[in-house]
Amino acid sequence: MTSTTPPPAPTSIELMDQLAQAAAAYYRSFATVAAARGLTLMQGKVLSLLRRPMPMRTLAELLACDASNVTGIVDRLEAHGLVRREVDPADRRVKRVILTEDGERTVQEIRAELLATLSGLDELGEGDRHTFQRLLGRLFPTGADA
Repeated sequence: MTSTTPPPAPTSIELMDQLAQAAAAYYRSFATVAAARGLTLMQGKVLSLLRRPMPMRTLAELLACDASNVTGIVDRLEAHGLVRREVDPADRRVKRVILTEDGERTVQEIRAELLATLSGLDELGEGDRHTFQRLLGRLFPTGADA
């Protein structure tokens, strides 16, 4: 009777490379889905971040880009009728970006199509989903998790 030794655990570098490949594949799919709606990858990302009204500066921070770049992206989204700007009631100097009904519908379409390309997510059982979410939270803690 032979005993099988499990393979060695992947190194941190191997995991980082696999994560980079997964992220690249995800954003290739995202870019394709966004382009089918006449949007760039960055325009699609902005739409997907707008789960609530958000100041332009916050969008720039989340996208890790200059606020002037976000202004141009929001200008184009506004021209498509997908977002609108409004003054923040708490600080009239701040402009918030809000999804329009068309913007909300576009985000739902993008997410549905992305989920179709990521069918492996549907195959995860409840335990694997919790584990995956926990691991992602440990790798990329948000303000709520940190």
